[in-house]
Amino acid sequence: MKLSVIIPTCNRNDLLGKCIDLLAPAKQTIADKYEVIVTDDSRENIAWDLIDKTYPWVKWAEGPKRGPAANRNNGAKMASGDWLVFIDDDCLPDKNLLQGYKNGIGQNAGVLAFEGAILPDDWELLKKDMSECPVNTSGGYFWSANICINGVVFKQIDGFDEDFLIAAQEDHDIYRRILGKTKVIFLNDAFVIHPVRKASLLKKIKEIPLSTRNWYVFEKKFHAQKISRVVYLYFKFSFDFTKGFLKNLLKGKIKKSVYYLFLLFCTIPIYLLISIKEILWRDKQ
Repeated sequence: MKLSVIIPTCNRNDLLGKCIDLLAPAKQTIADKYEVIVTDDSRENIAWDLIDKTYPWVKWAEGPKRGPAANRNNGAKMASGDWLVFIDDDCLPDKNLLQGYKNGIGQNAGVLAFEGAILPDDWELLKKDMSECPVNTSGGYFWSANICINGVVFKQIDGFDEDFLIAAQEDHDIYRRILGKTKVIFLNDAFVIHPVRKASLLKKIKEIPLSTRNWYVFEKKFHAQKISRVVYLYFKFSFDFTKGFLKNLLKGKIKKSVYYLFLLFCTIPIYLLISIKEILWRDKQ
């Protein structure tokens, strides 16, 4: 059994270097051979010099420049391992990360996908306004910051869907498709530390059209688009976004509450425009 560790990156050499340092054979407890693949989506291929000069044992590949889903698939194409371990370039892998996956694979015959724990580097910062981190302490999320998939299954489901152009919904999408092939086991001892970041409110607002498009790509794959579905989601979104606004406002998270207002008054109209337009176009065919 061989593990291939795939790290998509884009203009974050400082974080990437810290991640790779902890994946060196001297830092990991696993005795088996494994490979590390960095797939570089930066326009200037800035990770090439870092890998070439500092980490010659790591494979480097030029990314397709079409978003994180396509970049992960690009790394998977280079893999020679039986199992694909995906982590993000800003994660700090625990010394037992790969051994933890090896143990999980050996102890769960027939299971072809696993998700590892993701812990924040600052629990207190996570409580602050606009703080973000994909925390996974119990499973059921399948965040691509720390997952392991059998290579054969990954090919059978055609990997990550490259129609997702930004980091939103592509994890949930591949999770749904993998569950059609195998159950997924959560491994608490195969963990990474993920930085908590204060998100920019302006950037989050600017991303709303693309994130809404991503969500619609996901929605269309798993649910028939009918007027009744559109009406249901209109009321569901209205309720969820209003609840999010009030919840964050009561906690004193002003920026987060403003963001939920933008979701309420921007996401819903965008979704209605896209879905109704597509339904009307389909009905004319």
